[in-house]
Amino acid sequence: MKFLTVRDLRTKAARIWRDLPQEKEMVITNNGRPIAILSAASESNLEDSLRAVRQARAMQAVAELQRESVRRGSDKVTLKQINAEISSARKKRAR
Repeated sequence: MKFLTVRDLRTKAARIWRDLPQEKEMVITNNGRPIAILSAASESNLEDSLRAVRQARAMQAVAELQRESVRRGSDKVTLKQINAEISSARKKRAR
């Protein structure tokens, strides 16, 4: 996988767009840190590519929520406690 700087993206855009279909993906960096991924797409695979990216982001979000739950200790909350919290929130909203 090819890594490019933000400066490369500005100054060598034509070459990057020409090479992208062959490279498939390129990582854009800023100050040495990855900030974006360029991914080749076409009319025939655009929807599938977007779906795959969105699914990967959703999976990352769920994994982060799970890690945060473990960090806070809320992964040990019982179903009874969850239902009590929901009931309490509904009562407050009804007021």
